[in-house]
Amino acid sequence: MTALAQSTPGKSRLLQGVCLVLCTLSLASCTTARSNLTTGSITRSFSKPIEEMNETELRQAEESIGRAYEKSPKDRNAGLNYANLLRMTGKNTQALAVMQQVAINFPTDREVLAAYGKAQASAGQLEQALQTIGRAQTPDRPDWRLESARGAVLDQMGRTEEARLAYRSALDIKPNEPSVLSNLGMSYLLTGDARTAETYLRNAAAQPGADSRVRQNLSLVVGLQGRFEEAEQIAMRELDPQQATANVAYLRSMLTQQNSWSKLAQQDKGGKAASAVN
Repeated sequence: MTALAQSTPGKSRLLQGVCLVLCTLSLASCTTARSNLTTGSITRSFSKPIEEMNETELRQAEESIGRAYEKSPKDRNAGLNYANLLRMTGKNTQALAVMQQVAINFPTDREVLAAYGKAQASAGQLEQALQTIGRAQTPDRPDWRLESARGAVLDQMGRTEEARLAYRSALDIKPNEPSVLSNLGMSYLLTGDARTAETYLRNAAAQPGADSRVRQNLSLVVGLQGRFEEAEQIAMRELDPQQATANVAYLRSMLTQQNSWSKLAQQDKGGKAASAVN
């Protein structure tokens, strides 16, 4: 299979669907629109990094951090951590409610405002997210994380060129930052340019500090170009074999379905052409 060519509405839906399901299967990442906006660290000690947790483990971590937040609702870190885990388990409305309270208590904290912007974006409040992130950013001391977050929101809004400018601005501040390179790569994937996406993601994965989410995005891009064995090999470095195989199997089925849709579309065009001639 050749690399994905120019973007079409159907292809964009395919990519978004693949991204969503891979997130469900591996509970790791889909960068551009979501993952690398994360701010605030999980301070409680767990047996493994949260990016590598399965669904059950994430929900257990969410309950644990939730209890800490319930005991100290004005604790900044407890709020950041709880909202982060809520987003990772798909509870975007609840995450936004938590971050609203944290932002009320810490209205000038840049990290809090960035996390609040992420929660707004995850809940579909894109314009509000841009405004919140803009309030957190300062021209004299720009934060690369905020620039990357702004790019992610702009990508969700379909403002692709602005998004890529934001990512490049973030890279000017912190060159070769793997999370930003990953976001930039996924931005190209979402417009159908898998080859360029792969270039950025390979660069990202080669950087010190690249995490599991970056390498899983690389696996996604390789798989979407039909190189399933290579994609599975990359995925198996980050996931257990069952998860990696499930991800690649889903890619195969989606791309097969896409080919079927293309054939149906061609037949439909042929039928219309024949009718016109007759």
